[in-house]
Amino acid sequence: MPTALLSVSDKTGIVDFAKGLTTLGWDLVSTGGTAKALRAAGIKVNDVSDITGFPEMLDGRVKTLHPAIHGALLARHDSSEHMKALAEHHISPIDLVAVNLYPFEETAARSGAKPEEIIEQIDIGGPSLLRSAAKNFASVTVVVDPTDYSRVLAALEAKDDDLDLRRLLAEKVFARTASYDAAIAYWFGCERAEIFPDRINIPLLKESALRYGENPGQRAAFYVERRHDGIAALEQKGGKELSFNNLLDLEGALFATDPFQDETCCAIVKHTTPCGLATSTTALDAYKKALASDPVSAFGSVISFTVPVDDETAEAVSSLFVECIVAPEFSTGALEILGRKKNLRVLQGRARWREQALDYKRVRGGFLAQERAGRDTNQEHWRVVTKRQPTDAELRDLQFAWRAVGSVKSNAIVLARDGATIGIGAGQMSRVDASFLSVHKARLSGHDTNGSVMGSDAFFPFRDGVEQAAEAGVVAIVQPGGSVRDEEVIQAADEYNIAMIFTGMRQFRH
Repeated sequence: MPTALLSVSDKTGIVDFAKGLTTLGWDLVSTGGTAKALRAAGIKVNDVSDITGFPEMLDGRVKTLHPAIHGALLARHDSSEHMKALAEHHISPIDLVAVNLYPFEETAARSGAKPEEIIEQIDIGGPSLLRSAAKNFASVTVVVDPTDYSRVLAALEAKDDDLDLRRLLAEKVFARTASYDAAIAYWFGCERAEIFPDRINIPLLKESALRYGENPGQRAAFYVERRHDGIAALEQKGGKELSFNNLLDLEGALFATDPFQDETCCAIVKHTTPCGLATSTTALDAYKKALASDPVSAFGSVISFTVPVDDETAEAVSSLFVECIVAPEFSTGALEILGRKKNLRVLQGRARWREQALDYKRVRGGFLAQERAGRDTNQEHWRVVTKRQPTDAELRDLQFAWRAVGSVKSNAIVLARDGATIGIGAGQMSRVDASFLSVHKARLSGHDTNGSVMGSDAFFPFRDGVEQAAEAGVVAIVQPGGSVRDEEVIQAADEYNIAMIFTGMRQFRH
């Protein structure tokens, strides 16, 4: 009779799987809690200790690490020498293994979990069983994912000796054990506050296949660090499936509103950079102000709110062609209103970053890794460098402009007034071009730039950027400072009676 070894932490589906195996005439061997669950369901099962002749010990830390188990898994059934060795040592082959691992990742992610708790969830025997069985996939079927139970039973019932299936299952095992070890290594690095260890492993799970990538003809998929985390934690309430570009723009929209989580804020994003960003007292007014920044570019955009979307706001948004809208919550009426737009993806929830997550950028042959961008809202190091101090109203707009410009592609310039962008110059090769574009976009959308403030993500290398601002009627500027020509830039601001603040922090976004 064929033999299956079942030892699972996640017991989803294991009873039905075991029943299916016994119906097909399999002997079952199991351990600890799995054996207990199977017996409680009336399923006959043998203990691993019956095979090893050695009891489980050390609170279950040692139970399957034994030649009688690993010999039974690693013996090639097509090798007479291997089978002879098993017979000499009275070892029966094990033909199927179903194992999943202790919940290390879940425990490590739990708030307040103690190091000793987390370490106890480092599985040793499970990965060893899986790797032994997967190496010998030609002879052994190995199942690490409970969703594969049904397809394995179907193959066994059909008496289909499906080598391709066993190879695929083995591949899943090595991917799973690799990601498991990577998560453990990551935790150890975090424990010693080392975010850049000698080796970085990025364990990713396939969340979904995508229709195509940035362009048709490019195949694509969406991978996540953890299930139900980050953008994958958002609940889609309506619309078509998310595309590659939707996901990129969602990240851009969420990034834009991140510094405004304690305020009512709306960001309208196109190609991952804002075309409008505003704060107000209501979601509707924030949306109207953000839209007014650049209503032409808002066509086909992604919109992010920091507050729930009500019926009135939904009605306003529904009059514009929008790809996606994301908010912490939607009223019942808002969902009904937005649901009339069959192509509009509606996403609800909060997409949070994993603690100590790194930002990766792909280059040929490798990755660049950096800490996530700190969105500077701390004014401790801000200093006014001009003769004229900003007024209280100007200072409020400068604070807004500084938070807003950090989400715009570099070189980045924003013009702002009354807690809203009125002109955005993004992704330019020179800062003076970005300044010119911000003014041009503002005037194109019907805004009077006189009395506005300007935010720059990096220093002005020459005074021409300030002259551009003065010509537009800008009254105050916030920028990092740090240019060799800072004195010339400050002098230009003084000449035009512009108040200027140096923040001491750059906000490049490449």
